Amino acid sequence: MLEILNTTANDNEITIEQAEVMPDHIHLLLSFKPKYAPANVVKILKGVSARTWFVAHPETKRLLWSSHSWAPSYYMGTLGDMSKETVANYIQN
Repeated sequence: MLEILNTTANDNEITIEQAEVMPDHIHLLLSFKPKYAPANVVKILKGVSARTWFVAHPETKRLLWSSHSWAPSYYMGTLGDMSKETVANYIQN
């Protein structure tokens, strides 16, 4: 999944600064141009990665609840008062 996300990000002017794939969720530290709406960035990453994953691994679709690889919700926050290093450290550890 991480390889798919990296390819999708690169194809869409999104930089994955830090990533951690967990069994049931993922943490990403992203950078992208301000012209892109954050919701659209998430939509691109989730949509393209799901389609790509199911083409490569069609057998996994039946193992998932409702046949969806991603939950419809997500959390996104800006760095604000936290440094980029603090967030990257949180994701890594």
